[in-house]
Amino acid sequence: MPLRRKIKAGYIIAFVLLMISYFFIFRSTRTVQNEYDWVTNSYKAENKIAELKNSIGEIEASVRGYYITKDQSYLRTYRENQGNIATIYNEIRTLERENSDQLAKVDSIKKLIDRRLSLMKINLAAFQEAGEQNTPLIDSNRRRGQAILDSINVYTQHFIANEEGLMDQRKNNLTASFKTTQIIIFISLITSIIAILYSLLTYIKESAARDRSTQKNIQYQKELEANIDELKRMDAKLRELKSMEKFTATGRVARTIAHEVRNPLTNISLAAEQLQEMAVPHNESSVLLDMISRNSIRINQLVSDLLNATKVIELNIREVSINKILDETLEMAADRIDLSQVKVEKNYAKDLCTVSVDEEKIKIAFLNIIVNAIEAMEKNKGVLSIRTKKDGGTCIIEIEDNGNGMDDDTLQKLFEPYFTSKPNGNGLGLTNCQNIILSHRGNITVKSTLRKGTSVVVLLSVADKV
Repeated sequence: MPLRRKIKAGYIIAFVLLMISYFFIFRSTRTVQNEYDWVTNSYKAENKIAELKNSIGEIEASVRGYYITKDQSYLRTYRENQGNIATIYNEIRTLERENSDQLAKVDSIKKLIDRRLSLMKINLAAFQEAGEQNTPLIDSNRRRGQAILDSINVYTQHFIANEEGLMDQRKNNLTASFKTTQIIIFISLITSIIAILYSLLTYIKESAARDRSTQKNIQYQKELEANIDELKRMDAKLRELKSMEKFTATGRVARTIAHEVRNPLTNISLAAEQLQEMAVPHNESSVLLDMISRNSIRINQLVSDLLNATKVIELNIREVSINKILDETLEMAADRIDLSQVKVEKNYAKDLCTVSVDEEKIKIAFLNIIVNAIEAMEKNKGVLSIRTKKDGGTCIIEIEDNGNGMDDDTLQKLFEPYFTSKPNGNGLGLTNCQNIILSHRGNITVKSTLRKGTSVVVLLSVADKV
């Protein structure tokens, strides 16, 4: 049977056994309560019958006192206790409502009491009519009343004796019910312990299996994360290599173009100058030759810019804090920042991040990035965030804006020469920026989300690692 089904079956069996135990405990408790109520009723019935007997005795004593002293204040107890007798009688009947034998005895006692009270009433009336003197009739009724009182005592003793017997029986029943309840509770306790132990052992077994499975999953997850991290590192390295390869290829193409274009272009420029000297001033041919000269110069400048953006840069290396470089670069861009009302947030590394760079050239690279970020943001809404941190032997610089962002197609072409989304841009700024950073054996990556912003991350080696 599968482990899960075992646990389920164990819980169901334990639940059923506990429900059965609780049912018997409930029944036993009800029985104990009933037995206890019956014992209590027996005690109450004995007390009430004793109260009834005492009330008759007090009535007898009060009437006897009146006969002797002829003081009618004694009759107050006689009158009051007659009402008490009726109340006590009703209470006894309520207590003995389920015992017909005892009810019959109580009714007999009540009849005898009524007869005794009736004779007392007759005797009192006769005593008062005779001028509070004793008469033969009074003596006769008194003897009859004594006989009735003796009968009341006999019935009362029988009632108490029967009640004592019932009480003993009910006490025995109560004791038996208590024992039964204890046995049921003990069985329930054993059942609960067995159910708990079964559940605990099953849980421990399942928990151990689950822990083993969890450990395996954690191990697999760690291996997967390690593989993912390795893939990310390899992907980043591959992108870096592709970027460098692309940049190198661009440089080769630029040098080839320069070589192939500049020689014919020089000949064209020289020929145009000679023809211009021979042409009539302000003639149409002079205007056309002037146009040829201007465009030749422009083409030559474009080729020179392309060469400068892709050629190997000679660096004047010295150690300097990257935070200092960024602050000085921000000062260079202060006018643009103020004009666009851009908010600058700086979060520099607490650890000193010193790099070995050509300070002026690296400033040009950062200035290009910062200016592009400023131009991408709306006026009065722009936030430029600059963060630096040291990670081992690498200094990480992140420049982030909340501008318009770029799509994937733009990101792919971002560092290509002459690619630009600006109306007046020449498309060589980021190419030159990449050349400067790569010349420092660094790396530059760009992440961007359309309508959310752009993040440029530059990696440079710290000074002691260069």
